[in-house]
Amino acid sequence: MGNLLDIKNLTVEYTSVNNEVRTVVRAVNDVTMSIKEGEIYALAGESGCGKSTLSKAITKLVPVKSGDIFFRGKSILSQTKSEKREYPKHVQMVFQNPYSSLNPKMKIWDILREPLDINTNYSNSRKKTIIKEILNDVGLTTSVLELYPHEFSGGQRQRIAIARALILNPQLLIADEPVSALDASIQAQIINLFKELRVKRNLTILFISHDLSVIRYLADRVGIMYFGTLAEENDTLSVFNFPKHDYTKTLLSSAPVLKN
Repeated sequence: MGNLLDIKNLTVEYTSVNNEVRTVVRAVNDVTMSIKEGEIYALAGESGCGKSTLSKAITKLVPVKSGDIFFRGKSILSQTKSEKREYPKHVQMVFQNPYSSLNPKMKIWDILREPLDINTNYSNSRKKTIIKEILNDVGLTTSVLELYPHEFSGGQRQRIAIARALILNPQLLIADEPVSALDASIQAQIINLFKELRVKRNLTILFISHDLSVIRYLADRVGIMYFGTLAEENDTLSVFNFPKHDYTKTLLSSAPVLKN
């Protein structure tokens, strides 16, 4: 199984100015890692360690200070115009809060159709077929299409957000804390949905979470981030049973984990 994504010596910095004092924060510091095609790779670590910034760099939502990111062996930082247009079709993201990530003024039909309108020349009948198929994959029916986001529960909204992210049939799905805003019982449903979608749609998933029990159940491999660096990386069982870095040991000892 080859690598779908390769990150090489990646550094991302944020700059702020307060009372004319310029402060530079290195959110991601010289990170090198790879994600294999078809796997679920989890990034773990406490808030502010750089997990979300790394995901935003992959989706080109924040600029990169140095290093590079390769998708299927090609740099995403030196793409041609056509490659820049195509890249968002291959890499999509699901965010933490399903309500704030969905336009409250748009019906679900318009939310799901919009990416197809922008990125394809499909006929209306083809769009309807794709939308129906993706709704079925995330456990919803076409009865949701004429409703607005506020008419759904948090779990249903997250299913809609996942459907929107998958509507262009991406190869890499980035899920940034996608269950932390949900009730425990709903979390389990959404986590199992990710496992099902990985197989059904041949997805590669980068799953970002601070919840170690979720990661242990879901992920094939785990990377532990610590102050912007990748402190440790290994297959899931090795990280949980034989942690090497002191920070990983601290994380594991401070939070209960569920056994498979």
